Amino acid sequence: MRRKDKEIMDRSQADEIIHKAQICRLAMAVNNQPYVVPLSFGYDGRAIYFHTALEGLKIDMMTANPHVCFEVEADVQLRKSFNRGCNWSFTYESVIGFGVVEELISDADKKEALRYILKHYSGDAGWSLDDAEVNKTRVWKLVIERLSAKKST
Repeated sequence: MRRKDKEIMDRSQADEIIHKAQICRLAMAVNNQPYVVPLSFGYDGRAIYFHTALEGLKIDMMTANPHVCFEVEADVQLRKSFNRGCNWSFTYESVIGFGVVEELISDADKKEALRYILKHYSGDAGWSLDDAEVNKTRVWKLVIERLSAKKST
């Protein structure tokens, strides 16, 4: 990380940022073609979970190259400067990570992952999930291999 003064070294602080984030951006690349998408997600401290439709470009790209990058941010605020335009900035906390995506196949694994997603937004992990709805959804696990976090105040 270039700005060592903004780097967060404590993994528990990086985990807090991930838990506070509302959107996860997933970046993929195949044949020098980049693609980034915003996702709703869940997090268990080791992996990020998300769901997709049954088909689409994101799935095509992840299956062609499961190595991905993700980004989340929290506590974003615009800092205005009324004297100089070049002094405008943001305060934020962010995490960028790298890992490998794998599809979850078993109903039990898919339901557990979907509960992480539901818990992320509702605070409740005890959701009942309908088998028919789960079968209409593909569910993915992004196993985090490395990450970095920073805070700008």
